[in-house]
Amino acid sequence: MIEIRKADASDAAVIAAFQLAMALETENLVLDAVTVHRGVHAVFDDEGKGFYLVAVDSERIVASLMITFEWSDWRNRTVWWIQSLYVIPEMRRKGIYRQMYAWLRQQVDSNDSIGGIRLYVDKSNLPAQKVYEELGMDGEHYRFYEDMKK
Repeated sequence: MIEIRKADASDAAVIAAFQLAMALETENLVLDAVTVHRGVHAVFDDEGKGFYLVAVDSERIVASLMITFEWSDWRNRTVWWIQSLYVIPEMRRKGIYRQMYAWLRQQVDSNDSIGGIRLYVDKSNLPAQKVYEELGMDGEHYRFYEDMKK
């Protein structure tokens, strides 16, 4: 049975390991582990940055994602951004993200101060896009651009 819960600081090492694995897997990028660990801990140290959600199977964390916040003046509400989603390889395609999304959706539906959920996805990641569309997310309206420090 998978349990979905908000992460706490005791989960930080696992979450950081997931981030390192995801960067390597998705972008063939080796991140600096110290920086990633500090970055994960920064979220626990300042809840204004966001929060993590984890999926636990028999006391083992098998997935995590981070929620960050965007203020929408159009909606006069906060929008939750899903970031850093990672499911360990052997637990993929088992509906874990769907359960995590359902948990988030329940929180959004029960809180008038939250206007909705957004995420971005690599345009070549067609399986993920299919899952997001099956959950009712719409990817047709916006295109994502970035200008990040190298």
